This record gives sequence, structure tokens and C-alpha cells, in this order.
Amino acid sequence: MTQQIRRVAIIGGNRIPFARSNTTYSYASNQDMLTAALNGLINRYDLQGKKIGEVVAGSVIKHSRDFNLARECVLSTALNPMTPATDIQQACGTGLQACMQVANKIALGHIDCGIAGGSDTTSDAPIGVSEGLRKILLDVNRAKTTGQRLKLLSKIRPKHLAPLIPRNGEPRTNMSMGEHTEITVKEWGITREEQDEIGFNSHKNLLAAYDRGFFDDLVTPFQGLEKDNLAREPNLEKMATL
Repeated sequence: MTQQIRRVAIIGGNRIPFARSNTTYSYASNQDMLTAALNGLINRYDLQGKKIGEVVAGSVIKHSRDFNLARECVLSTALNPMTPATDIQQACGTGLQACMQVANKIALGHIDCGIAGGSDTTSDAPIGVSEGLRKILLDVNRAKTTGQRLKLLSKIRPKHLAPLIPRNGEPRTNMSMGEHTEITVKEWGITREEQDEIGFNSHKNLLAAYDRGFFDDLVTPFQGLEKDNLAREPNLEKMATL
């Protein structure tokens, strides 16, 4: 007997306002932002204490402490703590993959409902220690005596103290997202004028949507911000000079 695939529907959503890097959310973590978005959804749909089939979410720019991000966020909300959560990661597609995973599980009858989401910030980027310092610290942790630890710590040099800043480049090509986009638009034959028009209409549509109240039941204020602070009145002439 063939199992019938169930229909799946998105019945609601919620997010916090989008903010430009290094502005309102400068010190907000992925966990802070995702938890706020989840709590807004919970309050909007009276989900306090409810056990959801699954929460699937994640981010790309992560601290080591974010290894179980989705689950930690669920435990910081008013959802039933028995709600399972899965953390996922895909560059530029984490939220979409989360939606697909939840939808597939509902369609196959594994769960009846779920929440999909994601968060990312470049303002709170993870800053690591150098590889040399990391190895010394690992050796210190394995040392048995105080003398051994002090001897290892004496190996630290100024060069070891230089922080590791996340690169704006893909590891395989060492090119940024923008540089990859330049290759893509050339291959697909998308002109600069067409790109500017898409950007122009995007900002126009965002401003119009706020004006007509489209986001009134979709956005939860966070850290004093009630609407996206990256929306601006676009100008094609100025855009052409960028």
C-alpha cells in the first residue's frame, strides 16, 4: 500500500526587523535574535506550553557556543521544553532548507506541525585565536603539572595573539560573495541596469508594504527597533554610481 503524501501549508510567520550591520543589533547574538523571533511567533499564535512536532533552524556565521543553536533557543522560549529541535546550516539557504525539512516531515506524516527559521549577524562575528595559540592552549589543558603548564605558556609569542577575523571570502576560491555574483551575472547575461532595477523595486516594494501595514502581524520589535532600518528611498541615478 502506497503512503499518501499529505498536503503542507504555511499558516503563519514572524520575524524581528532587519537591521544594517553594526547598528541596532551590534551586540545581539544569533541566539538572542532567533529566540526573539520564536517568542514573537509563540505570543502571536498562543503557543505557550505547546509541544511542537519539531523546530528546525540555524545560522551560518556561528560562535563555537552555537553548536546546538536551535535547541538552546527553544529552551529559552515559552514552548514546551520537550519540543525537539534540529540545527542546520547552509550558506544563504539555511531558512529555506529549514522550511523544506519541516514540510517534508509533515508531508510524510512524521510530524503534524513544525516551525522553521534562521538568523545571522555579521555584527557579532566570531573572532578566534590563532592556530599557534590554540595548539599551545590545548597542550596546556593536557599538561599534568603546574610546571608543565607554565613551560608551555612561556612559548606564547606576540604573533600568537593576533586574532582570527572571519574572512569575506569563500575558502575554495578566496572570492567574496559579490565577486562570485559578478561571475554569475556575466554567465547569465544580466545587465547592470537590470540589477539596479531589481534593487530599486525591492526598496520601493518594502517601503510600500510598511505603509499599507503588510508587516503589522509579521514583525516583532527587538531592541527598540520596530521596522527594518535598511529600507531607504531608492534613486536609480545614485545607484548607477556605486
